[in-house]
Amino acid sequence: MEKKRVAVPLVCHGHSRPVVDLFYSPVTPDGFFLISASKDSNPMLRNGETGDWIGTFEGHKGAVWSCCLDTNALRAATGSADFTAKVWDALTGDELHSFEHKHIVRACAFSEDTHLLLTGGIEKILRIYDLNRPDAPPREVDKSPGSVRTVAWLHSDQTILSSCTDMGGVRLWDVRSGKIVQTLETKSSVTSAEVSQDGRYITTADGSTVKFWDANYFGLVKSYNMPCTVESASLEPKYGNKFIAGGEDMWIRVFDFHTGDEIACNKGHHGPVHCVRFSPGGESYASGSEDGTIRIWQTGPLTHDDTETLAANGSTGKTRESP
Repeated sequence: MEKKRVAVPLVCHGHSRPVVDLFYSPVTPDGFFLISASKDSNPMLRNGETGDWIGTFEGHKGAVWSCCLDTNALRAATGSADFTAKVWDALTGDELHSFEHKHIVRACAFSEDTHLLLTGGIEKILRIYDLNRPDAPPREVDKSPGSVRTVAWLHSDQTILSSCTDMGGVRLWDVRSGKIVQTLETKSSVTSAEVSQDGRYITTADGSTVKFWDANYFGLVKSYNMPCTVESASLEPKYGNKFIAGGEDMWIRVFDFHTGDEIACNKGHHGPVHCVRFSPGGESYASGSEDGTIRIWQTGPLTHDDTETLAANGSTGKTRESP
């Protein structure tokens, strides 16, 4: 009889309310970092490898919906229900800037060159703040057709993407013209959109499916139906041969990118999973849940041809097709 191999994650406590967003920095000379956003209004910074708490950014007066770090992990940014987006010194925890909005800020992202901050939210406006001139009014990009749920930069900061809470699709704007150049069509609202580390793919989760789009030509590359409603998905960054998804059933599933087969299923959270992200080297991935915890799961040693499911990859040894 095949022995079940169960993955044991690192469990990170500290948040007192649901964890709704996670973001890994790239690898820096000091290692890599994980920032988390929670409805408890206190975003936290951790060592990305060990999950050890480094510090808490204190100052928001409402739920924090979004968080990110700049390329060098020297600054953090957060978007909150208190109608502000804040930029923080990630070394000292000091608040550097607070940008007032007229409604809840749902999403924020640093440009790749770290000079700009993109925000979006219930106001249906995408704003670009120049962090070298933080007192200058932000640039406003053509009104979003709906309330903004996610934002990201791509094409060396020439394009921005965003999805909406109340309608399907991902829209791509040309930053220079401020016009929508493309819409990636999905049936339902896209709750998670990730640009792959190598810039090749956009990974979207829209509840019933996870889709992979060509980030340069915008064609649909793969679309897989999910066994449950998923809120977030992330592509393994090093070889791109597997992806993770998490959602309503509290499990984090690992799938084969090429076939869509379910490779593993990790159980541990006690509430729906709101966000999943791979670490920059692909050796681990983190999940944030309604239960207020972050769990960091080891992927196991990466090989280019992952023919054998690795012990730490979940409870199933053999590849199992998703229903």
